[in-house]
Amino acid sequence: MIIESLKSLYNRDLNKLKFEIESYKSEGSIWKIDKNISNSAGNLCLHLVGNLNTYIGAELGKTGYIRHRDLEFSLKDIPKTELIEKVESTIKMIDSTLDGLSQEDLGKDYPTEALGYKMTTGYFLIHLLSHLNYHLGQINYHRRLLD
Repeated sequence: MIIESLKSLYNRDLNKLKFEIESYKSEGSIWKIDKNISNSAGNLCLHLVGNLNTYIGAELGKTGYIRHRDLEFSLKDIPKTELIEKVESTIKMIDSTLDGLSQEDLGKDYPTEALGYKMTTGYFLIHLLSHLNYHLGQINYHRRLLD
């Protein structure tokens, strides 16, 4: 039941991310920064995709994904359609990976100490969901301020 709930929440929130990116009227606004807003919506989107593909895809799903975290914040002007494709493929990867986990797997230690300490896989999946939502809120605010 918990795995189905996690799948549902990741799907819901990644579809919200897709909606936010699609909702920009000006594609250039996706990449704007202003005053104390140092991360654009585009870079936050790339960061979320990279984060989830690393910690869920590569670590749990053994997808072979290799993260280039510095590019998540330095790349610019990726077309909106490409960002949306990245989010859609992340949704599929999460569904597939979570389908391969058992309830027992959620209680096991996560393979790395990604936060600097041991935690269960279930705990870390919840942490990643809250990280997604933190940045999703920033993107929503960014769009309403700068688009």
